[in-house]
Amino acid sequence: MEIEAKGLRVDLNRARWFKSTRSGPNCDNCVEVAFVGEAIAVRDSKNPSGPALIFTTAEWDAFVGGAKDGEFDL
Repeated sequence: MEIEAKGLRVDLNRARWFKSTRSGPNCDNCVEVAFVGEAIAVRDSKNPSGPALIFTTAEWDAFVGGAKDGEFDL
């Protein structure tokens, strides 16, 4: 499936999806991430044929930086 988002053409058929190494084998609330060219795709691991969120590298870097800095901690 090829989609266009944020000015990027993303071919999800060629995506290699990854789950966090901290995800356990019995964990049912995980997301998967794929680095596809200039885009980063995120999907629900329970629904791999469902929709994916598409992020630019700048958006992804901002998210990862915020997570590392504790911006999303409760």
